[in-house]
Amino acid sequence: MPINITMPALSPTMEEGNLSKWLVKEGDKVKSGDVLAEIETDKATMEVESVDEGTVAKLVVAAGTEGVKVNALIAILAADGEDVAAAAAGGGASPATKAEAAPAPKAEAAPAQKASEPAPAVAVSAPAAAPASSSGAKTFSSPLARRLAKEAGLDLSAVAGSGPHGRVVKADIEKAVASGGARPAPAAAPQAAAAPAPAMAKGPADDTVLKLFPEGSYELLPHDGMRKTIASRLTESSQTVPSYFVSMDCELDALMKLRAEINKSSPMKKTDKGEVPAFKLSVNDFIIKAMALALRDVPMANASWTSTARVLHKHADVGVAVSIPDGLITPIVRKAETKTLSVISNEVKDLARRARDKKLKPEEYQGGTTSVSNLGMFGVSNFTSIVNLPQASIVSIGAGVEKPIVKNGEIKIGTVMTATFAFDHRVIDGALGAELASAFKRYIENPMAMLV
Repeated sequence: MPINITMPALSPTMEEGNLSKWLVKEGDKVKSGDVLAEIETDKATMEVESVDEGTVAKLVVAAGTEGVKVNALIAILAADGEDVAAAAAGGGASPATKAEAAPAPKAEAAPAQKASEPAPAVAVSAPAAAPASSSGAKTFSSPLARRLAKEAGLDLSAVAGSGPHGRVVKADIEKAVASGGARPAPAAAPQAAAAPAPAMAKGPADDTVLKLFPEGSYELLPHDGMRKTIASRLTESSQTVPSYFVSMDCELDALMKLRAEINKSSPMKKTDKGEVPAFKLSVNDFIIKAMALALRDVPMANASWTSTARVLHKHADVGVAVSIPDGLITPIVRKAETKTLSVISNEVKDLARRARDKKLKPEEYQGGTTSVSNLGMFGVSNFTSIVNLPQASIVSIGAGVEKPIVKNGEIKIGTVMTATFAFDHRVIDGALGAELASAFKRYIENPMAMLV
C-alpha cells in the first residue's frame, strides 16, 4: 500500500512551510532515518527524515514551492515489494487520513497561531502536536512512536519518554512492549470539529493605502512567513497583555573592569585559524546572567500566564533578541542561572550564528521565561519592548553613557546604563516587578556575585 508523505508540523505553531529542497529523487530507495527534504518555516530551515522504508514513487510538490499547508501531500513512497508505478498512481490522502489530519486546538505558547496535528500515516519525523491521554494530559511523541503504539494497542500516556523534553520515541515503545509496562489504549472518543483559525485583524484596505502615494513612487515588498509571524505575535501581545514599565539606572564601572580582567585571563585554544581565546565576554553576557539570577532570587516573577493558573518555572530560560535580515528571532539560553559566563557567551554566539543562517531548531527559540533586548550598540539610551508571550517580562538595555554620579556627597563621573523592564501585570504586580528590577541592578553593580 502506498505511504503518503505529508508536510509535517515542525513546531506547535506551524501552519504552512516552504519546501526548499528535495534531497531524494523519484526512484531512490530510502530507509528510516534518511533525510528526505529541507523545509523552511518562518524562522528556521529543518531537515525532515523518513520513518519508513521503501522507494520514492512520486514527488508531488516541487522543490521551491512556498506556502505548503501542514498535512498536505508532498510525496508518495512505495513500500518494499510494491510496484512503484502503481504506488505513484494510487497514492493520495484517503478520507480517513483527512479526518485524522484535522487541526489541533490552539497552542498556548503562541496564541496568535493554531497548532496542526499531523496524520498518523505521515512518513516523516518531526516535532508534532501531542495526542491527549485518557486523563486529558498531553503526551509528546514522534509520528513513528504513535504508529507503533497504535499497532501494539498501547496507551502513550503510560509510556515514559526518553526523547527531548520527555518525548516518546520508537525505543520507548519497543521497551514498553517488551516489558509489558504500558496499559492498552482506550477507545478513541469522537472529536468535535476544530474551529477555523481566527483571521488576523486587518487595517485599511490595501488599495486605499496605495492611493495615498503617487504611482511609481514606491515598490511592494511582500510579507514573508517571518514578517507575518512577527506581526501576528506582537499584535496579539499588545492587545492582550496589560503591560507596565519599570526603569533602573545601573552603574557599569565595576562590571566593565571585571569583564576586562576575565577576558585578559582567558585561556587559548587551537582552531583552524590558529590560537584564539577560549571565550570573550560581552556586556550582554553579564546582563543575561544577571537577569537569570534575579529570576532565581525572585521566583514568583519567573512565571507565565494561563487562564486557569500561573505557571511557575523552575529555571530561568533567557531569550536573547537577535536581529537577522529583515526580521528578529529570540533564541533561548536554557537554565541560564546554572551556567557560567563563559558558557553563556559561547552559547549565545553559536545561537546567534545559527539564527542568522536559519538553522535553529524550534525548541531553541520557542518558550523561554524572559527575554533581553539590547540596542545599546546603536547608541540608544533607553527604550521599551513588547512582552514576548508566553513570557511575562522583558528587559530593554540602553547604551552605557558617562554621567555625573553623586557618591558620599561628591560628584564623580561613572558609566551608567538604563534598563527598562516590561511586565505582564496579570502575572507580575508592581512591587514584584520592582523587586526583580532591584535584584537585577544589584548583580550588574556587584558583578563578582555572578561568579560565585
